Amino acid sequence: MTNPDWLKVAARRSAHEVWTLGHVFERYRELESRSPEELAAELGCSLEVLAWLSLCRRPEGEEFTEHVDAIVKRFGLDPLRLIAVLRHVEVMDALSARPEGGEAAEGDSVLLAARDRSQDDETNS
Repeated sequence: MTNPDWLKVAARRSAHEVWTLGHVFERYRELESRSPEELAAELGCSLEVLAWLSLCRRPEGEEFTEHVDAIVKRFGLDPLRLIAVLRHVEVMDALSARPEGGEAAEGDSVLLAARDRSQDDETNS
């Protein structure tokens, strides 16, 4: 089966639509300095499958698991590889959306790490 002529153009355009996997893949490629070929290899698929995946709706919300399951079954992917890409982009986007001072806004879903030492411990060292 050959791919339609419009597939590459549509996949490229999907990078500009935040609700698509194409946007997630473009963001991941920017963050990790990956080529399309490297991303396809990381996901365990061909460039053609990557183009088709780019047109899918981005899994999110309460149906995240069901959406991921449907995508990986349709395209024969390893779910953990796809989830790793999705979560990496989500975390990096959440961190980059924080205010300049780095303080978490009320209701932020990003957790802050606890410190092991108190400030007194640092001055006594």
